[in-house]
Amino acid sequence: MDLALKTAENAGKSGEVPIGCVIVRDCEVIATAGNRTLSERDPTAHAEVLAIRQAAERIGTERLTDCDMYVTLEPCTMCAGAISFARIRRLYYGAGDPKGGAVENGVRFYSAPTCHHAPDVYSGLSEIEAGEILRDFFRERRDQP
Repeated sequence: MDLALKTAENAGKSGEVPIGCVIVRDCEVIATAGNRTLSERDPTAHAEVLAIRQAAERIGTERLTDCDMYVTLEPCTMCAGAISFARIRRLYYGAGDPKGGAVENGVRFYSAPTCHHAPDVYSGLSEIEAGEILRDFFRERRDQP
């Protein structure tokens, strides 16, 4: 999770919403990504989606059944869907997202009867640090003229 937090900070320094994601397989980091929606002019370039693409390319399959994901913020509906379709084994996330989250907030995607695969979910990992990174980022943006 420390690497996901560092990746989030780096995304924030480049002007992106500071969310970081890491995918691990057999105790080895196989993908890291921060949000890049602005730099890529792509609304789907969320950290989770980019990390899934990178991991799938690295291991040569779209099924990430033996992989675990660490992300600093509760995934949105799009990302929760991508995690499900990739068959991620375990999802660890930091801060909950009452407005945009879709795991334990909002649509609760993995509880829906139409969800094909639900990872094991562990929330609150480094929650305070993840929340501070986001709060600081948005506070600075509000304070700018």
